[in-house]
Amino acid sequence: MKKLLLLLTIFPFLAFGQVKKMYREALRTSNLKERISILNEAIKLEPQYYDAIFQRGLAKNNLGDYRGAIADYSRIIINKQDANTFFNRGNAKYSLQDFSGAKADYAKAYFLDDDFIDALYSLACVKLDLGEFENAITDFSKILKIAPDFAKVYILRGHARKALKDYEIALKDYNTAILIEPSIESYYNRGIFFMELNYLKEAKNDLSIVLRADKNNAYSYFYRGAVNLFLGLYDDAASDFKKAKDFDTMDFDTYLGLAMAYQKLGSLEQASVYLKKANSIIAPGEAINTIEDYKYTFWHQNYYHYFNNSINAIVKAQ
Repeated sequence: MKKLLLLLTIFPFLAFGQVKKMYREALRTSNLKERISILNEAIKLEPQYYDAIFQRGLAKNNLGDYRGAIADYSRIIINKQDANTFFNRGNAKYSLQDFSGAKADYAKAYFLDDDFIDALYSLACVKLDLGEFENAITDFSKILKIAPDFAKVYILRGHARKALKDYEIALKDYNTAILIEPSIESYYNRGIFFMELNYLKEAKNDLSIVLRADKNNAYSYFYRGAVNLFLGLYDDAASDFKKAKDFDTMDFDTYLGLAMAYQKLGSLEQASVYLKKANSIIAPGEAINTIEDYKYTFWHQNYYHYFNNSINAIVKAQ
């Protein structure tokens, strides 16, 4: 009897030692499916091995199984609450575009650990996505008190201030981002800001800086093409739109830009070719009969009157 009792006492320790060995083996493999398989076996042996459940959640998340990851993180949270698990569950929810759910998890993570700056940053970003601009600004400002050289945060706070039409203060944020980090991202974002405010020469200058540094920046070619179009530099606009087209031959906005550039150049036949190409992408096999059929395009949403006049001129010439 004493011998049996001793075996029963030792067995749980032996079993848990085996589980830990499996856990270490799982983390050594870079094959995520294999890692999950090994962790499954470990969790079967020890259902409350939360480190293994957490790592399985991370692996599922990295494989794009966000719901499976959420299930694992939630299994941990039911039994013990820690900032890192809430944060990662928030990331999985964000990937599923459950922004409200992500916000709640990021807020809980930050509540549990107010030194968790990544949680505060993610919380601010999701508030920006949800249109809670003032609250986002408050959170971004908290981050900048701790990390005043975080250029990306100035850009994001600038976005929030722009959304509130605090243009002067927003510009200060974009300028500060460039002073701290004169990167492609910083110049690109200020360039788009200038474009939206109709500061066309300033926008072109920033976008040109981006393109000198990165000749494969398709978005900058498109937006500089639009700026050139509005500046009346139609040849330059056509050149930029053609470069943008090379990166995405199914981008109907680029074809519409080319149609308008050639319409302004008086090349109505060429303009018609590009308009038909755009139409074939927007409504395959169908006829476009009204300007409202373009309602999801960049041009209709942002420059309606200019776009409407140009398209009408092309259609009348056909």
